[in-house]
Amino acid sequence: MKLRESFSHKSLSSRVVEYLKEEIFMENYRGGDRILESRVAEELEISRAPVREALKELENQGLVNTIPRKGTFVVEFNQEEMQELFDIRVTLESRVFKILIKEKILTEEDFKYLNNLVEEMVKIAQSDEDDNYKILLVNRKDMKFHRYLWCKSNSKWTIKILTTLYNQLQLAMIMDAKKENNLTEASLKHKDILQRLKEYDLTKTKAAIIDHIRTLSQQL
Repeated sequence: MKLRESFSHKSLSSRVVEYLKEEIFMENYRGGDRILESRVAEELEISRAPVREALKELENQGLVNTIPRKGTFVVEFNQEEMQELFDIRVTLESRVFKILIKEKILTEEDFKYLNNLVEEMVKIAQSDEDDNYKILLVNRKDMKFHRYLWCKSNSKWTIKILTTLYNQLQLAMIMDAKKENNLTEASLKHKDILQRLKEYDLTKTKAAIIDHIRTLSQQL
C-alpha cells in the first residue's frame, strides 16, 4: 500500500485519512460501500480511535456519509448533483481569477511553478502506470495546481469551500475516469488557463476553466 511508506511523518488520524482516501480513489471502496472501523484498524494494526477521527474528517470533506445505527458509507453522486458541483466550482474559481487578474498577483516564478506542475500531470497521464493509480496521481497534481491559485488570492472562505468541493469532484472523477486520452487532454487544459491569466483576461480565463471542467465531466 503506497501510503504506508510515509506513515511515520504525520499524526495518526491524518495518516488514516490519507490511507482511506487512497483506498477510495483506487476503488478498493466504491460509492455506497460501508467502511468498517474495526476492519481498517485491523488492517493498519492500530486502535479504532484514530480511525473514528479519520472518518469524521472524511465526512467533513464530503467523501463519506455516517448514518446513525447503520455505519459510514462512501458517497455516491448522480449526474444532476455533479453538474451542481461543477457550476458552484466555476462561480467560486471565477472569483479567485478576478482577484488574481485585478491585483496582478501572479509573478513569472508563479507561472513557472504552475507550468511545471502541468508538465508533471501530462507525464503521469502518458505513463504506463495502472489506470486507477495514474488518475489518482494526476488529480493530486491538479489539486496542487488549483489550490496554489486559490491560496494566492488569499480568500479564506472561498478556499475552504473550494477545497471541500474539490474533494467531492475528485472522488467522482477518479471513480469513473478511465480514458488516458481524456486524462492527457484535461492536464493540457491547464496551459490554457495559465495563458489566459497571463493575458489578464477574466472572460477568457473563465472560459478556459469551464472548458477544463467540461473535459473532466466527459469522463463521468
